[in-house]
Amino acid sequence: MPLSAQDIRRFRAIGHHLKPILIFGGNGLSESFLGELDARLEDHELIKVRVNAETRDDRATVVEALLKASRAELVQRIGNIALIYRGAKKPNPKLSNILRAQQG
Repeated sequence: MPLSAQDIRRFRAIGHHLKPILIFGGNGLSESFLGELDARLEDHELIKVRVNAETRDDRATVVEALLKASRAELVQRIGNIALIYRGAKKPNPKLSNILRAQQG
C-alpha cells in the first residue's frame, strides 16, 4: 500500500536523526544481506540504508531491488542514503522507530 503524503512527512521527520544501520557494498544482494534487511525492518520498521554504488543509476537500481525484495516502501532517497519503511507484524515498542517517536 503506497504511503500517504502525511505519512511520508512524518516518517521523514522521524528518519532525519537516524543513522544508516545497513550498508550495501560490493557483495551484491546476497541472501545474508536480504535476511539482515528483513530482520532490521521487522525490528525498527523505519531504517536508513547506505548504498555504495558507482553511479546514480546504479544506486537507484539497487534501491529498487531492495524495496522489491523486502516488500518495503521508499520514504526518501538523498544521495546514497535511502530511508525505507515496512510495518512490522508485531512492533516492539523498545525497537520500533515509529513507536518510539510517538512516545516522546
